[in-house]
Amino acid sequence: MAKKSWMARERKRRKTVAKYAEKRRKLKESGQWQALQKLPRDASPVRIKNRCMLTGRARGYMRAFGVCRIAFREMALDGTIPGVRKSSW
Repeated sequence: MAKKSWMARERKRRKTVAKYAEKRRKLKESGQWQALQKLPRDASPVRIKNRCMLTGRARGYMRAFGVCRIAFREMALDGTIPGVRKSSW
């Protein structure tokens, strides 16, 4: 499990991006680059890191499900993800 502070920091970044999204869009359209630089760093959507919503793990993230590969495997074996099951051949 990831550190709680990393997960909290990521949630805070997502809130900041959502807060400044409209303002960033307007500044970009009008070409006011100096004003854009004065916004907080975390207002940029590029700074968001995809993390597992259960464990906070950053690597092995599966975008379609929003969880890491390890959590996905456990959920699939438990049958909590509809339509997904372990393959065998």
